[in-house]
Amino acid sequence: MSGRPVPPTPPALAALRDAPAGRHSAVARGVAEPGGALVPLEVPRRAALPDDVVIDIDYCGLCHSDVHAARGEWGQRQLPLVPGHEIVGRVSAVGHDVRDFHVGDRVGVGCLVDSCRDCEACREGQQQFCANGAVGTYGATDGRTGEYTQGGYSSSIVVNSGYVLRVPASLDPAAAAPLLCAGITTYSPLRHFGVEPGDSVGVVGLGGLGHMAVKIAKAMGATVTVFTTSEGKRGAARELGADHVVVSRDEAAMGKAAESLQLIIDTVAAPHELGPYFTALRRDGTLVQLGLPAEPMPPVDPRLLLRRRIRYTGSIIGGIPETQEMLDFCAEHGVVSDVEIVDGDSLNEAWDRMVAGDVKYRFVLDNATLRVSGRAESTIANTPEDQS
Repeated sequence: MSGRPVPPTPPALAALRDAPAGRHSAVARGVAEPGGALVPLEVPRRAALPDDVVIDIDYCGLCHSDVHAARGEWGQRQLPLVPGHEIVGRVSAVGHDVRDFHVGDRVGVGCLVDSCRDCEACREGQQQFCANGAVGTYGATDGRTGEYTQGGYSSSIVVNSGYVLRVPASLDPAAAAPLLCAGITTYSPLRHFGVEPGDSVGVVGLGGLGHMAVKIAKAMGATVTVFTTSEGKRGAARELGADHVVVSRDEAAMGKAAESLQLIIDTVAAPHELGPYFTALRRDGTLVQLGLPAEPMPPVDPRLLLRRRIRYTGSIIGGIPETQEMLDFCAEHGVVSDVEIVDGDSLNEAWDRMVAGDVKYRFVLDNATLRVSGRAESTIANTPEDQS
């Protein structure tokens, strides 16, 4: 697999004592109280450790998981919480041991900012499956620094260099931001299951994930069938490059799709029946679940799997090497997300529209607007030092 090498084992935590000057505060938007709206906040950012990169954030994609996390729909998180894990910006400073990045480089940060680095998954560059728990870009405790991580709805972030990605210059930085989550989430299973020119791929749902799955599968040379519940999305699917569009409520159309596909990428984040999609798979076909419903899915009838040796599996994001590979692939093939840019004062409205499905297909925050927006309501204490 091409891409960046697996991050090396870091210096001991004692390096914290030798960190260079540079501790600063970032302006941000986050949720400060349960059920509350996004409000202006001030986030303390650590000084760059020897292997850290300091990034001035230009754009940050809005992901539906930001809403789930901030609103406690996937379990309560410590508040205040600054979401955002689709980050593109410029390097503003580096620790003295960093050799791969320089001030002014365009870089990205996705869903992970650290992992144990020692387990089998981490050694293989599959940090998303870290046996000891990868450190999320927000809403997680970093065992090395003691920080409670705060994400990309902010003016800056400090990240270990092994978890920073190069964003190719040919990619529009705003449209590239969602690649750090939606892009890698769909690229990874397509890559893992070896999609090649001429393969037949189905995509269930045409939202933020689905539209990326269509674009990436087409760039890999696949023939793509989109399944949608909405007749109105037929034209949009075609515009994205879909070869076939099936309205899943149409039983006759679903019948014609039977045993036609090798791989299906299911991006729907609401409970739905899977039987019709298993029926659409050929023998030895695979359905990959990417959408994560908040409520239980209907039960799977194992007879549908047994009859043609169908596989039902899941996938989440990708490791650092694969994410870099994805960015390079997208640059080579001119693939980016379809985005709508929003400013800091429009974030709450954008979240409401995202929940309602009123976006085509991803919102992206222009982080420069945070610097000129309203005063911070509070300062986040996110390290033991801040809390003392």
